[in-house]
Order: sequence, then C-alpha cells, then structure tokens
Amino acid sequence: MEIQISNILAITFQILIPIALAAIAGTISERSGVINLGLEGMMLIGAFGGAYGSFISGNPYVGIVFSVIICSVMGFLHAYFCLALKAHQSVVGVGINIFAGGITATLLKIIWQNEGQSPIVKSVPNVTIPVLNKIPVLRVLFENQSVYLYFTIIIAVFSYIVIYKTKVGLRLRAIGDHPKTAQTSGINVNKYRYIAVTISGAIAGLAGSYLSISLNNLFVKDMTAGRGFMGLAANIFGGWNPLGSLIASFVFSVAQALRFYLTGLNIPSYFIEMIPYLVTLVVLVVIKNKSKGPEALGKIE
Repeated sequence: MEIQISNILAITFQILIPIALAAIAGTISERSGVINLGLEGMMLIGAFGGAYGSFISGNPYVGIVFSVIICSVMGFLHAYFCLALKAHQSVVGVGINIFAGGITATLLKIIWQNEGQSPIVKSVPNVTIPVLNKIPVLRVLFENQSVYLYFTIIIAVFSYIVIYKTKVGLRLRAIGDHPKTAQTSGINVNKYRYIAVTISGAIAGLAGSYLSISLNNLFVKDMTAGRGFMGLAANIFGGWNPLGSLIASFVFSVAQALRFYLTGLNIPSYFIEMIPYLVTLVVLVVIKNKSKGPEALGKIE
C-alpha cells in the first residue's frame, strides 16, 4: 500500500510542477488586474529556451536563465500591448500562444533541422536530501526529486507572503480591485502592472524549462500540451491565491496521476482519460459562484 501511494505521489509531483508554476504566474499577473492567457505560449518558449541554452552551453542552469530572461521579455511585451496599446488582454494572450507554437517549430527546424524534437541536452540532476528521505510515504518528496519541486514550493510561499503580508502586496491587490482609487492615492498603477506581468512571464518560463531540462532532456514540439491552461484553471480554483493555486494544482495533478495508475486496471480507457478533465470541470462548476477574482481584472482604462 505504501509503495502504491509513493508511486502515485511521485507521478503527482512530476505533473504538479509546471501546472503549479503556471498557476502562480497567473495569480501574480491577475492580482494586478491583467489577464495572462499567454501562459501556455510563454511556457512553450521557456521550454525551447531551456533546451537551447543547455544545448549551446552544456549547462542546464544556463538553460534556466535563458528561459526566465526570454519569458520575462514576453511578459513585458504582453503588459506593453495591454497597458500602453490598450489591446484586448485575452486576444494578446491568444496571440502569444499562436506565436509561440509557430516560432518554436520554426526554430526547431532552423537550428536542429528537425520538425519534431531537439537533440538530447544536459538536464538538471535530481537531488536526495539525507535523513528526510527515510520518512515513510513522504520520502518521495526528498529522494531523487527534482529541484524544481522545491523552487515551486518556495515561490508559492514567498508569493503568498509578498501579496498578503507586505505593503507591496497590499498595493498590488488594491490595483487589481480598485485601480482608480489606487492611482488617486499616489500608487503608480502601470508600474506595478508591468512588474507583475513581467514576473508572471519569468515564472512561466521557469515552468517551461522544467519540461525540457528536468522532466525530459530535450525539447519536443508543442510539449506544454495544455499545462498553461490547466494552470489558469488552478489559479481560479485557488482563489487567486499562490498557496491556493498550489493546492488546486495538487488536486488536478492527483487526478492525472490516477489516470496513469488506473491504466493497468480493468477500467475502460475512455473513462480513465476523462478523469483529469472531469475533475477540472466539476471543480470549476462548484466554485463558479464562490470564487471571486480581482474586481478590475481585464479592465484597463
């Protein structure tokens, strides 16, 4: 029984990392009042940047830096189009997703002369934490685990503290709810929004790099496979709260992990495949009237 739980948790954590990071990225952006539907595309570009950075340097950590920097720029551009040019936020996000799919496929062909995937690249090694890896059931958290899991937890906790326990976070929430009042009180609304959306892009890039240089050791065309959208759903389920987003991502990840675990049982495959999507739909229906986002979300004047 313990082995079964550990196996399910191991798969859960692999699925959790990119979804949770995307959810937190969405939380930070949307707390400022800017919708970031481009998380999927930013993650895809981050995945490509991670693989390319690792490929040219032979160092996966350079790949992480590549991903974060490139997607920070993408986040800034998203903010620029939404804030300076007053473009529709959802349209900009969809545009980023389309652009990401096209540019990564093109660069894949140009750089590696391959339409499907990159060559094998150096990946970030997993780590084992002594002593803690002896804890029954939970040892999967500390044994041969990706450092990205610890990054994810740290980012979630740190983001929560900043948003709910600091003056900066108070201002950010005020901007997301009542930007005119915040502006009148002397807060530079656009400055905070630019910073929030840029940070959102950076975290999305980190999520993407996990896919190409930790979970895998290569870039595959369209490898994000909807994880950015799952992150957006987890953000809503989590109540636009970093820790809530982390918990929601865990719920979604368990549902997907069970799909893999149940595959070997005598259960119709179509039922198994629909589990994660069914869980997502049920959750969104349940919280439809209970989860309330920032008042000014998507409203730029």
